[in-house]
Amino acid sequence: MEESISDIVRFHRKESGLSRKELADMAGVGKTVIFDIENEKETIRFSTLNKVLTALNIKINFESPLMERLHEES
Repeated sequence: MEESISDIVRFHRKESGLSRKELADMAGVGKTVIFDIENEKETIRFSTLNKVLTALNIKINFESPLMERLHEES
């Protein structure tokens, strides 16, 4: 089963023993942002989501068949 970002964030927050407010404070965002992410609101800015993921030590990995070519061009 593929987890959604909301499932991943909620799981990591709870496993870390953090309230939404505590995570929001750590990430430098409002507590409503955490609620919105966990409830799959579609208008979350990537930069805001990235702050939350960073606070939870979650890394994003981009994969595609073309990624090797991108690295070759760099």
